[in-house]
Amino acid sequence: MVAQINAIHFEASERLEQFIQKKVDRLYRRFDWILAVEVNLRVVKPETANNKECGILIQVPNSPALFASKTADTFEEAVDESLNALERQIEKLKDKNANA
Repeated sequence: MVAQINAIHFEASERLEQFIQKKVDRLYRRFDWILAVEVNLRVVKPETANNKECGILIQVPNSPALFASKTADTFEEAVDESLNALERQIEKLKDKNANA
């Protein structure tokens, strides 16, 4: 699955895009019923520590979209934290659907 990566007001490096794609692929391997993933990256002003923000939106069937947004020192950290939060949301959704 190819993630749609949006870098807002800056140009994301090829290395960063590959990192994000690798993480999204790992998520998709665990939950193959995910329909789409959109990643939004932006630098929060003013320029201080913890100014890299990552928001990830995941489309899943028969449910509202799942979203997580985290801010960290680097985009890699923010992506990892956002995906960890989304994994918890997906697990809860999966358990809820299994019990329904």
